[in-house]
Amino acid sequence: MRLFLMFAILCGFYNEAYGKGSLDIDMKLKSLNKPSLKTIKSEDGDIIDCIDIYKQHAFDHPALRNHKIQMKPSVDFGTKKTTIPNNGSSEQITSQIWSKSGNCPKGTIPEAVLMALGYNFIGAQSDINVWNPPRVQASDYSSAQIWLLGGLSDTFESIEAGWAVNPSVFGDSRTRLFTYWTKDGYSKTGCVNLLCAGFVQTTTKFALGAAIEPVSTTSQKQHFITDTNSGNWWLTCANNVIGYWPGTLFAYLKHSATAVQWGGEVHSPNVGKKPHTRTSMGSGQWASYLWAQACYHSNIRIKDYSLQIKYPKYLSEYADEYECYSTKLHRKTYMSEPYFYFGGPGQNSRCP
Repeated sequence: MRLFLMFAILCGFYNEAYGKGSLDIDMKLKSLNKPSLKTIKSEDGDIIDCIDIYKQHAFDHPALRNHKIQMKPSVDFGTKKTTIPNNGSSEQITSQIWSKSGNCPKGTIPEAVLMALGYNFIGAQSDINVWNPPRVQASDYSSAQIWLLGGLSDTFESIEAGWAVNPSVFGDSRTRLFTYWTKDGYSKTGCVNLLCAGFVQTTTKFALGAAIEPVSTTSQKQHFITDTNSGNWWLTCANNVIGYWPGTLFAYLKHSATAVQWGGEVHSPNVGKKPHTRTSMGSGQWASYLWAQACYHSNIRIKDYSLQIKYPKYLSEYADEYECYSTKLHRKTYMSEPYFYFGGPGQNSRCP
């Protein structure tokens, strides 16, 4: 289930596809069998292994056999400037819980829907409001994220990042930082975080898959992470460079994307069935509840070959199952920049 807005330049590009919730056991074991130079036990119970940056799982991919690590983007979004005033009620998340217990040494890494259609997108960003959605079922996941897409509808390529609650992958219901990639519509390639070869991590400060805290609560201070994808498909979070997806992994995404999507997703074997899944999206509240109650994306931007950071000009809202989840593009005033709210409770009286 994806919620997004559409910048309609091309039609018929993208169809829904599911199936990234389960991971191959061999991939998990292979990713874990890397020598650790330092082990950090987080106060929340997570174990963070610091491995040699050149021995990370990304380099098991044949396309990266002779790859030289790039430590910073050649193109970026520049200094982050928030254009929407928050009056002190929002706070950006700049670290994770595990970093209170230690840091990975230099040379290692820690392991642990608005849509724009067009061409030549080389970056996208937004501030993603962080929540812990209630009632995420054991076989489901719920996320808030950004997608960059390219290719054909049945074998599309995608790189993704944001936060997710995914009990089947992480073993609990905590909100965690995640990435994902595929080059064949989730059929045979790609995975979450570093559980297969592909994504190259460069930071020592963030661990993909580690818990994000604090999370937002109703009518209290709102917390957000900032995700930016650009250049060699770099990922930054809260102005920290996390790493990148090498262009050699892809055919269509090798140089640019033809679609950018912002929103939320619920994956479940019980979407579109009766009874519908009880897994919620975002905060678990309807988009119409707005600020401090519903989850949102703000400061939405794209970048193309003009190298200009742009706000998408034409927007429309869409929800797959509007009786279960909803969207709302809302401006506080006529001239102010909108927030894109999304979410919902899943199964309810309107969504049996």
